[in-house]
Amino acid sequence: MTQDFDYLFWEPVVFVFNSNRKAVRMKSSDMTGEDAPDGEQEVLVPEDFPHDPFPATLAGAQPKVAACEVDGRYVVGLAEDERRGRYLMCADLVEQLTGYTERKRIERHDLTLTTLLDEIDAGIRRKGWELGQVEFDWIMARLRSQFL
Repeated sequence: MTQDFDYLFWEPVVFVFNSNRKAVRMKSSDMTGEDAPDGEQEVLVPEDFPHDPFPATLAGAQPKVAACEVDGRYVVGLAEDERRGRYLMCADLVEQLTGYTERKRIERHDLTLTTLLDEIDAGIRRKGWELGQVEFDWIMARLRSQFL
């Protein structure tokens, strides 16, 4: 019995937004190397961004994989467009937290930068945002890399 496991190997995905903000999905292998046309912006999801922020655990003695059926294929983790959307959300949050950290660094000059970043880390995890643990880790790694 052969099984098709090609869905386990992720390829970077490029999304091009036209002037109407409509996303066009292309695999990186489909790219010809040409620049995006005028009025369009390329978004490349970095490979270090999490593929599955909410890993499923299934009870039982036999190993199981939680998957969703998308277009007749079983997908483990996020679909490409879901992952892109979560990446854009997390990248925006990193940008906002960068400004916040810079402001707090001036206001709270009594704290070391490491302590301030630790407090921000604890604070965002308490917010109740619908982010997975690995997404919080990714956000904080990006934020720390900008300041340390």
